[in-house]
Amino acid sequence: MKVITDDNKIQELLERGVEEVIDKNHLKKRLESGEKLRVKLGIDPTSPNLHLGRSIPLLKMRDFQELGHQLVFIVGDFTGVIGDTSDKESERPMLEQEIVKKNMKNYVDQAGKIIDISKCEVYYNSEWLKKLTYVELNEQANMFSVAEFIARDNIRRRLEAGTRVSLREVLYPLMQGYDSVAVKADVELGGTDQRFNLLAGRTMQPHYKQQSQDIIMNPLMAGTDGRKMSSSWGNTVNLTDEPNEMFGKIMSIPDELIILYFTCMTRVPMEIVEEYTKEMKKGENPRNLKMKLGFELVRFYHGEKAAKIAEEYFINTFAKKQTPTDIPELKPTSYNIIEVLVESGLSTGKSDARRAIEQGGVKVNDEKIEAFDYDTKPEDVIQKGKRFFVKVK
Repeated sequence: MKVITDDNKIQELLERGVEEVIDKNHLKKRLESGEKLRVKLGIDPTSPNLHLGRSIPLLKMRDFQELGHQLVFIVGDFTGVIGDTSDKESERPMLEQEIVKKNMKNYVDQAGKIIDISKCEVYYNSEWLKKLTYVELNEQANMFSVAEFIARDNIRRRLEAGTRVSLREVLYPLMQGYDSVAVKADVELGGTDQRFNLLAGRTMQPHYKQQSQDIIMNPLMAGTDGRKMSSSWGNTVNLTDEPNEMFGKIMSIPDELIILYFTCMTRVPMEIVEEYTKEMKKGENPRNLKMKLGFELVRFYHGEKAAKIAEEYFINTFAKKQTPTDIPELKPTSYNIIEVLVESGLSTGKSDARRAIEQGGVKVNDEKIEAFDYDTKPEDVIQKGKRFFVKVK
């Protein structure tokens, strides 16, 4: 495929859903030249599901792909074990290799919901990171100072608070940087929390006789509760969520995120997004725009038909407050309410189930439940929140 150099497409590529570009002028010239660039994105499989926060750089990859550039998708099976604390206020524990292996099982397929995997180079970074020797590692470490590492805001705060920062955390940026060397990246994509790691690649590549990669950083996105979207907080909208669940989660996001989601997580034309912005300023009911957003996201990941069904489901169960007729059924191994919530998938774990009960978000046959030791019985209808139901058999 011939590389497309259309000025408007390049401008949107460099601006839509973008927080910072390094080096913007340099990258713009390369895009205008018609050169086919190698565009890298690496994701660590620290959880089984990719969420909409991860879709932002994946959509940017899709933009590059549509212009004719070569995508390089890296599954961080090695770095996922080590753990990146770029976005953490505490040390991220190392993960068991078996957990990482299980988590990454469907990562490529999930990424394929957004990019054309058949035309993408896919790698697992254990292919090269496992082979590095102490000599090579010291050679790489010599390119950076401890002062540079501890200057990062989250690391500095932890040190000032007297909390532990492991040497393992210091090494992580070297690994991500070497990924860029291994695949000869021209461009790397990532969130603003990854800035130091992304710059590591730029620093390391000249040492290996490569041109320094350019970088496109996307903003970090808040989840359904307004905090940074994170699997560990349970506030994610996952690419694998069923249509009704995805639609319902979008309807629960804070109003101030609507335009950001449209801009960063969809490819609705920006002219239309700008119209939505004007409507919001004029007092349009945010719920109406959330309906459009929910429909668009479900349509993108599940198709038009599924989007229409999800929209109707939401209107009936939330707007009209009707109990849905097609409630999933479960024959639990235990009838305890906590166990039922976890086994049915309404809660991600026992702590999540207890929290939902404490917050008054669990009902049995339309009656609020307050006790953790409550036992359900066959034919009971369990409701969590406003949208999620299961019938006990």
